[in-house]
Amino acid sequence: MQKIFTLLFLSAQLSSFHSDAQMSSQADTIRPGNGRLMTTVLQPGLRQYLIYFQDPKKSTTLRFWYWLRDIRTGMHNGKKTFVITQHWYGGDSNAYRAVASQNYMDDFAPVFHSETVRGQLSAYNWNAGNIRGADTVEGNTKKAFYLKFDAPNLNWNLDIETFEMLPLAAGKSFIINFYDAGLSPPKYILYTVTGSEELSLLGGEKADCWILMNEGVDPKGTAYTQTFWISKKGHEFLKEEDSFNGMYRYKIRMPGAAPDLMKRF
Repeated sequence: MQKIFTLLFLSAQLSSFHSDAQMSSQADTIRPGNGRLMTTVLQPGLRQYLIYFQDPKKSTTLRFWYWLRDIRTGMHNGKKTFVITQHWYGGDSNAYRAVASQNYMDDFAPVFHSETVRGQLSAYNWNAGNIRGADTVEGNTKKAFYLKFDAPNLNWNLDIETFEMLPLAAGKSFIINFYDAGLSPPKYILYTVTGSEELSLLGGEKADCWILMNEGVDPKGTAYTQTFWISKKGHEFLKEEDSFNGMYRYKIRMPGAAPDLMKRF
């Protein structure tokens, strides 16, 4: 499972891994082809998230983003796919990001991924054995990119959707073979269900959620944590809280009453 906050955060995550053999004895391995993801629970539709950063040293300042993630269905090589587009909006044009991904519906295996950041387009064709720059995409700055894989992996840009499909339960752990297109080789990331909690929603409603956590230490010795709340009933990603270097980041899923920004374009 992103280059505004995420480029900072990925460097921390890439240092946190145990050996694959050690983690495999403790957790369920999640990757395309092994049937562990519950892909039928991922439903088409638009999700909108409020993202904000908080630095305790600057108690009167917050940094905001708004993310739109739209899931639709499609076809590739005669197989059904999920087609997921993302739009990230911030306080200025440099914060904007457009992302488009396509994954097979049966196991969420990546097929295609593209990102436009600061006007630069990166586009990739993706399969179980490798990822390469899409040479037919006009303006692609990554046409020459190529990386061979040792095993099938999942698109780290779609971590939210991946978490919604995990078979979460008390005491379970998962190692997910994630890859962020164009960066370092794929790595197995350990996520653990640490408990459950009721979140308060609008109108006094409650959502009973599993709490999923990832933690580690970055190359500079700074500890970080990521905590995710996924509803037990609808498998909805409702909240995320990240801490690193004394700072905090939050993702909050917006209610259905939020304006549909996609209809304005």
